[in-house]
Amino acid sequence: MSLTSWLLIIFILLFIVSGIYMLYKSARKFNLTPEQLQKIKQRNKELEQEEE
Repeated sequence: MSLTSWLLIIFILLFIVSGIYMLYKSARKFNLTPEQLQKIKQRNKELEQEEE
């Protein structure tokens, strides 16, 4: 393969890896307050009761 082909392959691989890395770094966990957690648990209980 020519030098141009190798450079193109390396560039594409680095582009893909950098995109995945940016997604990994930008992903955050949800910091929920205790009130929000309680509302979620209450909603889940209500949904479970409706299913039964």
